[in-house]
Amino acid sequence: MNRRRRIIATIMLSTGLLALGAHARIAIQNKGSDTLVNVAQAWAEAYAKKAPEVAIAVSGGGSGTGIAAMINGTVDIANSSRRMKQSEIDLAKEHGQDPVEHIVGYDALAVFLHPDNPVSTLSIEQLSSIYARGQEFDNWSDLGVKVPGCKDNTIIVVSRQNNSGTYAYFQEAVLGKGGKYRQGTLDMHGSKDVVDLVEKTPCAIGYSGLAYATDHVKMACISSQVGKPCVSPTVATASDRTYPIARPLFMYTNGAPKGDVKSYLDWILTDEGQCIIANKGYAPAHDVTCE
Repeated sequence: MNRRRRIIATIMLSTGLLALGAHARIAIQNKGSDTLVNVAQAWAEAYAKKAPEVAIAVSGGGSGTGIAAMINGTVDIANSSRRMKQSEIDLAKEHGQDPVEHIVGYDALAVFLHPDNPVSTLSIEQLSSIYARGQEFDNWSDLGVKVPGCKDNTIIVVSRQNNSGTYAYFQEAVLGKGGKYRQGTLDMHGSKDVVDLVEKTPCAIGYSGLAYATDHVKMACISSQVGKPCVSPTVATASDRTYPIARPLFMYTNGAPKGDVKSYLDWILTDEGQCIIANKGYAPAHDVTCE
């Protein structure tokens, strides 16, 4: 009987220690932007080696999804490739949240073309004529070119879904205040999907973050106005914001970060964390020297 009691006591103690260990492991919920999801995962994996007691759960779904989770209080960090709208901030405060903005890097929002497309330079005005509702350009001949492999030369306009921060930023930067996207765009769930479609479709044009560029598509050189010098999307031109469609990348917390969330965000902004975002094809939030 004594032996049986000792066994039961040992099992209970072991179970209690396991439960204590599971409880002691801190979980940080991090959700949002598809532009940031790959680098957020890389940050989480690198940080796990420094602080194994902290588990960081990363998921995408778009900036709007992350911001909605922040409003509802279900995440510790919301990733966004656009700034929160005032209406979203007001709604968050109604829900008892106090979103605080952290710039963690910069991105050049690249415009992708099929490699066979003879177009190499586009202005913001021309992009608007392609993407805006009431657009002027439906055909590549409107830009004075014939695209090989594109039978009727019709422009296939590829965009992102409207919960995407990339969608919202492109709308603001290219279509202008109050501008709306044309109807009939092919709206992709993720940035990679945009690039994959453009690669396979000679008639197509699409946009997404610079980090999603591949050797199988080409990126247009963008000018602020027709006739002005164009700037190519690069980490350097995103950093100095000379590229016309450069944007900051954000993480939002509920109030000023504290404890493990603060330690994690502080580490992201160290040289080590910023070299990770640089190696993923984005511009760091500050100057760093990386190997």
